[in-house]
Amino acid sequence: MKRKTFFYLILLFSLLLSALPAAAQDDSPLVILLTADGPITPAMREYLARGIKIAENEGAEALILRLNTPGGSLDTMNQMVQDIRNSTVPVIVYVSPRGGWAASAGAVITVAAHASVMAPETTIGAASPVGGQGEDLETTMQSKEKNALRATMRSFTSRRGPEAMALAEDMIENAKAVYADEALKVGLIDFIASDVNDLLAQLDGFSVSPSGGPMTLHTAGARLEETNITFIEQLLLTLTDPNIVFLLITIGVQAILIEISSPGGWVAGFIGVCCLGLASYGLGVLPVNWFGILFLGIAFALFILDIKAPTHGALTAAGVGSLIVGALVLFNSPSVPSFQHVSVPLVIGTSIGTGLVFFTILMIALRAQRIPVRTGLESLVGKQGVVRSEINPHGSVQMGGELWTAEV
Repeated sequence: MKRKTFFYLILLFSLLLSALPAAAQDDSPLVILLTADGPITPAMREYLARGIKIAENEGAEALILRLNTPGGSLDTMNQMVQDIRNSTVPVIVYVSPRGGWAASAGAVITVAAHASVMAPETTIGAASPVGGQGEDLETTMQSKEKNALRATMRSFTSRRGPEAMALAEDMIENAKAVYADEALKVGLIDFIASDVNDLLAQLDGFSVSPSGGPMTLHTAGARLEETNITFIEQLLLTLTDPNIVFLLITIGVQAILIEISSPGGWVAGFIGVCCLGLASYGLGVLPVNWFGILFLGIAFALFILDIKAPTHGALTAAGVGSLIVGALVLFNSPSVPSFQHVSVPLVIGTSIGTGLVFFTILMIALRAQRIPVRTGLESLVGKQGVVRSEINPHGSVQMGGELWTAEV
């Protein structure tokens, strides 16, 4: 009996010891980690807003936004800045990985964070505003946008000293960009961290002021919980890639024109409508040059005209040229950054491929026109038959195993 009691006590003691690490882990501070890699778009803003909500609901110590962006929409940037400044959980923007950057709108988002951190060999800056369609702003509008951005940056950098404020304004006025070491030297950022673990170590004991009030971060031994981007958010981010949008437009219009040229099915038309529907999201977000849309429309009109009124490929060749021009200027307005341009090799390859598709359709249509008629009265012209009843003036004639009514 004593042995059994001793055994149960040992077992209970072992269970209690095994539960201690779990309890300690539950008591450790929680840090939410987001990874935003790509242009500033509405989908990225939704990702950030969702992450902040999760952090607030779970009582997280902080939220880290690992950022690598060439910039993007000013409207979306303003929404993300508002989300960060109104968060009750401290938001730390960490420009990463090495070689990454926080350019244009990304620079403002980085400075707006409750703590701004960069990895070594990263870049921040080039925050001069451009129009919603990527165009250079008119003098009055440009002045308004720059003044608004300067005021925003001053409000975020006033606690960082005059050198940081001067650099922030230079980023807006002259599109200046600096490396992490330079940004840290003037106080524009708080730390340089080699990785997330190094970041957590440096943040421990750091004072921040989220909307819930001033607080000191306790991130030593924190549990890191990564919140991944959802499928829908990733899809919407993909649909803002100018190369993907161009491909969707090309495939969609081709499919619809194939459906029009040879009606009777629905698969090609359905695919075309789906592709154009997906492309419309990207067209609503990206800085579209409408001359590009016009040239694309002319190109596909020439393709369909060559099918309906064959010109032995002349209109198809002109359509390929118009397609190339349209694609090259589709998102290539002056001042639009290079990351929002359609790839030239993709444009040329897709245009030639599209031309070959329509040229093949054209050849099939021409060959079909040369095939002799095999049915109906026209197919009997020039053939011989056997008279089965006197034709006076009506009778019957047998031809090709069929009996026909004949008239003289």
